[in-house]
Amino acid sequence: MNRRHLHFFYSVPELLRNRVVLVLAIFLVAFGVRLLSWHDTRLEVGKVQTAVTADYQRVAQLLRQGGIASFLSSSSPPSDLNTLGHPPGYSILMAGVGSVFGDSRAVIQFVQIICDALAAVMIFLIVAELLPFSAAVIAGMLAALSPQFAWNSVLLLPDSLAALPILVAIYCLTRTARNPRFATLIIAGALIGLSCWLRANAMFLTLFLAVSVFFLIKRERPWRYALAVIFGTLLIVLPLTIRNAVVVHRFIPLSLGAGQTLLEGIADYDPQGQFGIPNTDVGIMKQEAEQSGRPDYYGTLFNPDGVERERARLSRGFAVVRSHPFWFAGVMARRAASMLRLERSRPVSTLPPVSHSLETDNLQPVWRNPSAELVYRGIVLSPQAKVFHDRAAERFNVTGDDSRYGEQFSAGLLSVKKDTDYVFTAPLKIERGRMRISIKSSSGKVLSSTIVETLEQTRPEDQPINLIRIPFLSNSDEQVQLVFSNEASDPPNPVVQIGAIKLFELGPSRFLWTRYPRLLVHYLQKIFLTAVMLPLAVIGLALLIVKKNSRALIILLVVPAYFFCVQSIVHTEYRYVLAVDYFIFALVGFALAWSADILSARARSARK
Repeated sequence: MNRRHLHFFYSVPELLRNRVVLVLAIFLVAFGVRLLSWHDTRLEVGKVQTAVTADYQRVAQLLRQGGIASFLSSSSPPSDLNTLGHPPGYSILMAGVGSVFGDSRAVIQFVQIICDALAAVMIFLIVAELLPFSAAVIAGMLAALSPQFAWNSVLLLPDSLAALPILVAIYCLTRTARNPRFATLIIAGALIGLSCWLRANAMFLTLFLAVSVFFLIKRERPWRYALAVIFGTLLIVLPLTIRNAVVVHRFIPLSLGAGQTLLEGIADYDPQGQFGIPNTDVGIMKQEAEQSGRPDYYGTLFNPDGVERERARLSRGFAVVRSHPFWFAGVMARRAASMLRLERSRPVSTLPPVSHSLETDNLQPVWRNPSAELVYRGIVLSPQAKVFHDRAAERFNVTGDDSRYGEQFSAGLLSVKKDTDYVFTAPLKIERGRMRISIKSSSGKVLSSTIVETLEQTRPEDQPINLIRIPFLSNSDEQVQLVFSNEASDPPNPVVQIGAIKLFELGPSRFLWTRYPRLLVHYLQKIFLTAVMLPLAVIGLALLIVKKNSRALIILLVVPAYFFCVQSIVHTEYRYVLAVDYFIFALVGFALAWSADILSARARSARK
């Protein structure tokens, strides 16, 4: 580097240099954490939301086969109403990646990991504009380390991608609060539209941003700036609406599904079934087929007559709302409160995953046990769980209790060697619900786990028998056991059938050097609990109110307020509201920075 370059570098203000370094540090930490999470879960993510993922992949394959022309043609497969269950953005991304790299899930996950790491940078930049620099650093690092974000970033779903445009839009809003510019606000609105192409959940967020402009911009006729935000969103969303009108011949702003999620959201809080509304897609299809005398309604949500069926669903749902307004207001309040809870996510493992091939055709098992002996030597861990041996089929059955995550049954102990890769295999059929099968050491440490769940729209007797493989790495010469647990099963009391279990030794473990960063990340992620984060966020919110920092309050609360008010109307999952967690971490960052300042001031006073 010559003298001229050195002079330029040192002429940059110190704060800017620090900010650039911190942006890079937050990005690298976030990217590294997500890469470790991907390394841990790359063999599992394909089993999460399999029906939803398959639907995105199906539409992507149709787009790859027909090109962009098929997307704009009313006679091509992408014009089928069943392709409109989700906005097309994620499928278009899949199709684009597939056309360049082939059918590579890893490339899509890599894109998502990068975008999610950038999202951690964005919350740092937002908070840095509003609050002390130390609060921004803490908020950015919390987002970088979050196991919730790391897990969702590697799923083959668009939820983590949809959060990044929202955060960039809020950053644009933050920048224009002091120096309003129409172009920046139009970009903010366009980014909300881009998020809607990935997930429809943010469809009305632009209205909340427009309202916030009235309070943030102290100029004549602030409505002009509010309209700029709405115009930016329409600029991106209207082409999709027009495409749907031309191709499908119906007014569909983004996608279908609002009626379905409204009904299922009502049923979620109606355990007694007083409204007679099913809480699953299959239940809704079956009921519509029976009530309409249309057997062809069963099997698909939107074809035939998808628009008419959606309107009927909306009418039915709003009829319940009108007749029970106070009950539904309570439902919305409880659903909004649930958005404040952090998703139960597995932290990065302290050990690297198995890196050997899991094919065992040419290997002899080092251990196998007939099902009768497993039941005899096993331990039933829940008083309500049921375990029995089916002699005729040579398998054993486990029926779980009605808890969400309780352990049900532990099968045997066997010895393994240090720093060696192994894999358990077993033929398995899950008839009802969802279970997690874990490999634990004798000390109770989880070495590996997998989730098994039923296929949607398939009867219990027709559920397939799959050969499951659970790889793990042994950290020492120890004993391990298989543990069966409930995993938020819906319906409760999951039922699983397991045949002969075998254990194969795959070879010496690799990537053992990653255990050191893994250990650090693992224990830092242990603090990402609702009981820890939510009280700190409440303290941060109270401090902003006491300090009368209206600008920070409006900007940091506009996204959570939107999801509390709008998303709470319909069925909600944690992945739908990931954007809320970023702003919770912003409030936590402010609370921790304020606490650090108080402690630092007291320490200085004590030294004097």
